[in-house]
Amino acid sequence: MAGGKIALVTGAGTGVGRAAALALMKDGFDVVLAGRRKEPLEAVANEGKAFGTQILIVPADVTDPAAIKALFAKVKDTFGRLDLLFNNAGVGAPAVPLEDLPYDKWKAAVDTNLTAPFLCTQEAFRIMKSQNPRGGRIINNGSISAHAPRPMTAAYTATKHAITGLTKSSALDGRAYDIACGQIDIGNAVSPLTERMADGVMQPDGTKRPEARMPAEDVGRAISYMASLPLDSNVLFMTVMATKMPFVGRG
Repeated sequence: MAGGKIALVTGAGTGVGRAAALALMKDGFDVVLAGRRKEPLEAVANEGKAFGTQILIVPADVTDPAAIKALFAKVKDTFGRLDLLFNNAGVGAPAVPLEDLPYDKWKAAVDTNLTAPFLCTQEAFRIMKSQNPRGGRIINNGSISAHAPRPMTAAYTATKHAITGLTKSSALDGRAYDIACGQIDIGNAVSPLTERMADGVMQPDGTKRPEARMPAEDVGRAISYMASLPLDSNVLFMTVMATKMPFVGRG
């Protein structure tokens, strides 16, 4: 059991974020649910009431630096500390040839998938370094695309490769302050981002085929394990994927 520890999940209203938040509640964490839309967050909070932990809903757009600062200030004001941050919020981009990708779509992916986790990590470091007991854990949502790209995914793939660098730097810089940082690389969990895979997605050979998916709850259990470790142990990288999805060799 978490024993009253505080977790913050971004993108908590659907998919992996929802599954992770519920798994953490089940383990006894008090959970802060952050996301752009209030209604999905409320739905997750209603599901989590059965676990008897505290739940705080904070609608926030993580592409807005001021909203991130306000989110973490609310966490600190409400609970006085932060033990776990799951940087989960993310977006894709249109599957178009690289040279046809509009700048605004590239920027939206970078702002959401990379800049927002960086800014959230900054705020988490500030809290975790100064609280007593000191330290905490940060988990970044990477992706299979942090290792191997799909066709026509330059923006998403670039940001997920960059998240790996952020994870390594955060793990190194957090070491002296008892801040453990790790990354979960997820392959085809059921979520709004992967709905198109049931109908078929582009393969490296140019064909379009459906891909296997896995329940998001399986990712939630993986997050639960990572979060359960004492701060002197860390899962630096974990890959959780649908067994039959194309990844090894991307085929």
